[in-house]
Amino acid sequence: MTTAREIMTPGAECVRSDQTAADAARLMAEHSVGALPIAGDDNKIKGVVTDRDLVIKVMGQGRDAGTFPAGDLNQNEAVTVGADDSVDEVLATMSQHQVKRLPVIDQDRLVGMVAMADVARALPDPQVGDLEKALSVD
Repeated sequence: MTTAREIMTPGAECVRSDQTAADAARLMAEHSVGALPIAGDDNKIKGVVTDRDLVIKVMGQGRDAGTFPAGDLNQNEAVTVGADDSVDEVLATMSQHQVKRLPVIDQDRLVGMVAMADVARALPDPQVGDLEKALSVD
């Protein structure tokens, strides 16, 4: 059984909930990523902010990215997968929550991120097609 730990990109960076949307954008550019987990004061994952979130929820609304709190970009609940969860569980979580990237946690500690591309490399073609169909917006 292939696990999330085996296919993830290790060492993900976080933006803190008390940082700004501009800080999140800078971190994304610095690390060449399109999403960052948002960590609270307790170091637990509170959500994920994507480059699309920054465009739609901050810039598109005319808000100042330099003062808009990154923590306000949290989803209602943080969707994560466990490091020892199977790739099938990762696939099911992505499909159920309509997300393309997931923080991977071991206990309460962030250990990496798994993206749709990571899953695509680990799964046979038919399953990848099913995931892509499940995540496509009509």
